[in-house]
Amino acid sequence: MRPYTYAQVRTVHEAVRGAEPGTAFLAGGTTLVDLMKLEVMSPDRVVDINRLPLDGITLDHEGLHVGALERMSDVAAARAVRRHYPMIAQALELSASAQLRNMASIGGNLLQRTRCSYFRDVTTPCNKREPGSGCSALEGINRGDLAVPLVALSTTVHLASARGTRTVPLETFYTLPGATPEVENVLRPNELVTGITVPRSPWAAHSLYLKVRDRQSYEFALTSAAVALHLRGRTIVNARIAVGGVATRPWRLTAVERALTGRPATSATFEAAVAGAADGARPREHNRFKPALLRRTLVRALTELQENQ
Repeated sequence: MRPYTYAQVRTVHEAVRGAEPGTAFLAGGTTLVDLMKLEVMSPDRVVDINRLPLDGITLDHEGLHVGALERMSDVAAARAVRRHYPMIAQALELSASAQLRNMASIGGNLLQRTRCSYFRDVTTPCNKREPGSGCSALEGINRGDLAVPLVALSTTVHLASARGTRTVPLETFYTLPGATPEVENVLRPNELVTGITVPRSPWAAHSLYLKVRDRQSYEFALTSAAVALHLRGRTIVNARIAVGGVATRPWRLTAVERALTGRPATSATFEAAVAGAADGARPREHNRFKPALLRRTLVRALTELQENQ
C-alpha cells in the first residue's frame, strides 16, 4: 500500500469542497482498502465520510429513501424493505458474508469496482486499470447484487458535489466500456453518492431476487434475476425484469417485460417471454453456457414468484 493522507469530515459540504483529483471517499472500506493493498487503487488522499449525516431508512408517499451510509445488513433487516421491497432484502442477504454486510455501506456497494480477477492482478493487462493496455479477460478466464433489483425498480441515485446536487436514474448511472473502459459510471470528479430513492409501485411488493452461483454461499453470481409482477387476478398487468452476471452492468430486459404484459401468469407465458432474453449476446469461451442459464434462471424466478403469491 502506498502512502496517502487521511482526513475525517463531518458535513457533505466539507467532504466535496476539499476533494481534489486523487481523493477517495472511505465508508465501509470493504472494496477500497482491498484495492489499495493490491495497489490497484492508490489515492493520494482518503477522506473518511462515516460521520456524515447520510443515514436513515424511510418510507413515504414517494417511495423508499435510503442514506448512502446505511449498512447493507441494516437495510436488509428493515421492516419497510422486507415488506414493500422484498427483492432488495433478498439481494442484500445474498451479496456477501454477514461480516461484510455489517461493514459495507449502500453507497459503497453501488460503487464497487469490477470483480474481474485480472483487474485485481497488477501484473496483467487491464483496460480498466491502465487504459489502452488490453483486456486479459477476452482470451483468459472470463467467468466472472444490489444494483440488479434497484435497476428493475427504477431507482434514482442522489449525488452531491461542490457544484450542487443532482439525481440520476440508476439504469443510466452505470456506463458501458466503449472507448473509455476505465469509466464505470457517470460520477463526476469528486462527486459523492448521498442516497437512493426507490419509487412506490404496485409490483415492488410482489418481487423476488434469484442468484445462481457455483457454490451456495459467498460467491459471485453466474446469473441473477430480479423479477417483479403486478397481477390482476391471473393476468400480468405490468412486469419489471433486470438481470446480473451477464454484462458489465445490471441489464433491464424491457422486451421480456413487454412479452409478459397482458398475458396469464403461467409457465407457458414465462417460457415464451424469456425465449429471446439473450438475443444479441456474444459470450466468450468460458461463459458460453450463460444465455441458456439466463433463460432458465428467469423462468425459475418467475415461477417461484408466482407460486409464492
